[in-house]
Amino acid sequence: MNHARTAASLPRLALVAAMCLGASGPVFAADGATSPAVFGIPLDFILFALTLLGVALFHNHTLRVGLTGLAVITIYKVLFTGFKDGPGIQGLISHFGHEWVILTNLLCLLLGFALLSRHFEKTHIPAVLPRFLPHDWKGGFILLVMVFVLSSFLDNIAAALIGGAMAHTLFRAKVHVGYLAAIVAASNAGGSGSVVGDTTTTMMWIHGVAPSAVFHAYAAAAVALVVCGIPAALQQHKYSPIIKHEHSHIRIDWLRAGIVALILICAIVANVIVNVEYSEISDRFPFIGVAVWIAILVSVPVRRPDWELLPEATKGSIFLLSLVTCASMMPVEALPPASWHSAFGLGFISAVFDNIPLTALALKQGGFDWGMLAYTVGFGGSMIWFGSSAGVALSNMYPEAKSVANWVKGGWHVTLAYVVGFAVLMLTLGWQPTPERGDVQASSQPAAAAAPLR
Repeated sequence: MNHARTAASLPRLALVAAMCLGASGPVFAADGATSPAVFGIPLDFILFALTLLGVALFHNHTLRVGLTGLAVITIYKVLFTGFKDGPGIQGLISHFGHEWVILTNLLCLLLGFALLSRHFEKTHIPAVLPRFLPHDWKGGFILLVMVFVLSSFLDNIAAALIGGAMAHTLFRAKVHVGYLAAIVAASNAGGSGSVVGDTTTTMMWIHGVAPSAVFHAYAAAAVALVVCGIPAALQQHKYSPIIKHEHSHIRIDWLRAGIVALILICAIVANVIVNVEYSEISDRFPFIGVAVWIAILVSVPVRRPDWELLPEATKGSIFLLSLVTCASMMPVEALPPASWHSAFGLGFISAVFDNIPLTALALKQGGFDWGMLAYTVGFGGSMIWFGSSAGVALSNMYPEAKSVANWVKGGWHVTLAYVVGFAVLMLTLGWQPTPERGDVQASSQPAAAAAPLR
């Protein structure tokens, strides 16, 4: 490791810990009575912040750091503070009794979509895109628009991985970290205004928020796409221009294309039918993850998946699950009063703190502008590579992205885009809260039962 470079980047890396520690103050109301605090900050948050700082500093050992942080936090909770469902081992078992569906779904999707992205690349569809895309920076920007559109009706993990597969071919496997950040941002932006494009919006739909109540998130998301997409496309064009001519005699593998379609259709059907029409059972079994894997296994006789991808994808997936589990253990009981200020702040917190519990708390509390919240907690996760499952999935394909310093430096336009998109939404449509939960139906179902797509 270059120690001079590491020292120079420490201010950026410290921002990660600062955002997490800030969660215990103005953004969250934690149960300080049961959790020891240092300078008013619950020790749980300090341990989590140290884990995130370790991930930022030692990006070549993210799995070890994540699992170590999870082990320390778990031992601390078991021995000293307990869990929301009770103290000690029994509380830990009860906690995982609620979380296992989310974690299993997320693991199945990350691994399944890793195989899907390779299937898609082997269809040779990306290789024919130069026939239709401009051969300058505008081609890279149009590719980001394609990811944005895909994510509006697919989940954002799949959209990001398909975008990564296309970029791998179009840019000869040389993809700038800033462009990778833009792919993740485009996938999160595209899902923010659709109730089937992201877990957070699906959670809102399950709880009774009308699809039209989140659609105006696109007023911010579209602007954010332009603000980060153009600089990212210019970065990529300078780093490695798009190929100008497709390879001769390309034959599209339509059977593989059919497999890709089958997997995506199964994911969409499971998400819509099970998690919306039968939401009362969606927290009991990982239906969407199982549906994806059924489609993969059924298609094996037609085209063999690249099983060789799974070991590396598994490492990245377990890393993300460790952070999601740590976040679920934090003593977060309530958000601040619903306002545009708190919604804006949640976007920055979402870069390091899982957005599923954030959305669950917002739905429980009520009074938010759901479209604005969908944009902030969705797009906000793009600011750091491990801030969303789409970022973690794409970093499994491009390991060079696993550096907070490089991501923040190369993807500076993502943070700028978040702020500009939010400002445009406020200036045009303003804060449109739903008073006292409004069209959000009272429900005994936990919001975290939704499919874990970030």
